[in-house]
Amino acid sequence: MNYQKLDASLVLALDEVLDPNLVSLVVFIYTENNLDSTATAVLENLGVSDVRSEKDVFTATLSPDQIAQLSDLPWVRLIRRSQKLHLRCRNF
Repeated sequence: MNYQKLDASLVLALDEVLDPNLVSLVVFIYTENNLDSTATAVLENLGVSDVRSEKDVFTATLSPDQIAQLSDLPWVRLIRRSQKLHLRCRNF
């Protein structure tokens, strides 16, 4: 696993996962521009939707093993954990 391509919150989340094959982490995948057909096939095999060569940011739900494999690919620049949104209710 290339930890230099992972943000701190994702590294912390990876340490807490007990099953490395469990698909449970929602992430943003930042890639190089103009992906080739091999790269787009890798993303599609991971279940990433709307994979187009001109895009450079993708979302996916991955297992720790999948994140490790993805982080070692040269065309992947960064993998960030998606943060949960917290809705605030205000009394108007």
